[in-house]
Amino acid sequence: MNAVILAVLVMVGLSLARVSVVLALVVGALVGGLAGGLSVEETLAAFNDGVGGGAKVALAYATLGAFAVAISRSGLPDLLARRLIALLGQEASAKRQAAVKMLLLGAVLLVAISSQNLIPVHIAFIPILIPPLLKVMNQLRLDRRAVACALTFGLTAPYMLLPVGFGAIFLNDILLANINRAGEALGLEIGRGLVPLAMGVPVAGMALGLVVALCFSYRRPRDYEALEVITSNVPHHHPERHVEPHALGLVMSGLAIVAALGIQLYSGSMVLGGLVGFALLSLGGIFKWREADDLFTSGMRMMALIGFIMISASGFAAVMTATGEIDALVRSSFGIIGDHRGLAALIMLLVGLFITLGIGSSFSTIPIIAAIFVPLAVQFGFSPLATVALVGTAAALGDAGSPASDSTLGPTSGLNVDRQHDHIWDSVVPTFLHYNIPLIGFGWLAAMLL
Repeated sequence: MNAVILAVLVMVGLSLARVSVVLALVVGALVGGLAGGLSVEETLAAFNDGVGGGAKVALAYATLGAFAVAISRSGLPDLLARRLIALLGQEASAKRQAAVKMLLLGAVLLVAISSQNLIPVHIAFIPILIPPLLKVMNQLRLDRRAVACALTFGLTAPYMLLPVGFGAIFLNDILLANINRAGEALGLEIGRGLVPLAMGVPVAGMALGLVVALCFSYRRPRDYEALEVITSNVPHHHPERHVEPHALGLVMSGLAIVAALGIQLYSGSMVLGGLVGFALLSLGGIFKWREADDLFTSGMRMMALIGFIMISASGFAAVMTATGEIDALVRSSFGIIGDHRGLAALIMLLVGLFITLGIGSSFSTIPIIAAIFVPLAVQFGFSPLATVALVGTAAALGDAGSPASDSTLGPTSGLNVDRQHDHIWDSVVPTFLHYNIPLIGFGWLAAMLL
């Protein structure tokens, strides 16, 4: 068996068996490296060389976690919860409850979409926005898997379709540039205007998956324990102490959030934005100076698992690349299908799925996929639009349902602050079923029709 397939199967299998994702990535990398002909020393060296790639994102998550815990001390979470619960009214009829659920899901979806294009802060908003809303979600008996699906859609679909913000980077600077580079010797050149058209069909599949998730799969109420987020994460916090919102706390919270997001947009650093927000809350007297270390440590601990997963995923990707088995996987997959275009398109998407599930980033895998898939697409007679759809969809499969993708790790970081949302079964599996399966189907359809 190809080393990449074996490594991904081991990693996914262990994750589904509720083994820590970090351990699953490490074991998967070892198995893949050894199966790919590397020695134990070479596998570990490649893994160690790769882990640095995830350190920046891991530190960003930790800093934002500390910022989110600090905001919780201002009383803003209680205010948000009270205002939204007040929308339910005294009787909280089923009709009113359903309306507030859809309002909340719609707001979360719009914010997630805006984070990719309008205000490109990516996942930086999740640890700040979602934890204060958990109390409301519990009151509504809202299935958090629906929220995870809404967040993941908002984090992936916009950059696949709209050439603004992160979409401009993905569609123009990465996808289009790599396809034209790989197709230059083959006479293939694609204009910018064609790329969003080609990706429209796969994104339509994701939209269908979102509708199914929100209106059918996770529509039923789901009960969660009423655990305080602050109690879960801050040492020495007394549950009987109620955090009353006050004017200064709300003003400083708003100022800190605006400053954190503004600095992140200006500097491109989520770490710097989170630190500035944390410092402003401290200077505003939201928490005592002697509590700063406990709060910061608690926030980092809250995001520790997410950070270690990102670091391990970078090491896993480095090992897979070092084996050289990615190219061998593609070549062997097309050795027995002749000139059957439909089967060729399906195999491209399935191979892309295995490659990107382990790496977990469409931005990182496009250079690898484009260099191999573009010549094959030209060989099988796919049109330029179909070629864009195949490469773009194959790459997006890693973001939509991978255990190591920040598009699934981000929702988990916000929904699991009270330890009631499992990363694999409540984020990865729902997004895989509702997005990856439609992406494969609609990506294949785009390849055959465009």
